[in-house]
Amino acid sequence: MCAAIGMPLLCSRNCKLEMRGLDSERDHQQIVQRMVCYDFPFYTTRALEFALFRTYCVPSISGLLDRTGEFARCPQKRYDDTDLIVSEMMEWGYDSARGAAALAGRRRSRA
Repeated sequence: MCAAIGMPLLCSRNCKLEMRGLDSERDHQQIVQRMVCYDFPFYTTRALEFALFRTYCVPSISGLLDRTGEFARCPQKRYDDTDLIVSEMMEWGYDSARGAAALAGRRRSRA
């Protein structure tokens, strides 16, 4: 079961036919949800990990994390927070109340 969309991980013939009928502009969130769960779940996780790792190489970010002690105290927290926000937007959509609240919370925590 894919937590992001609440569907089984194996896509049936009907699911594949439904995917062919999706419009890339209108149904973009549904397409991304299915790609994350069915086609590339492993690579989606690696992309999140790599993106966070890359931010630590930015001098201003790594300096801030060092000065505040955030990275030394709770290195997993930044990953977990980001994962929760991305998952919330994947499951409910970025334009839903929950997706917008998750993104707003992320912006507040980084301000």
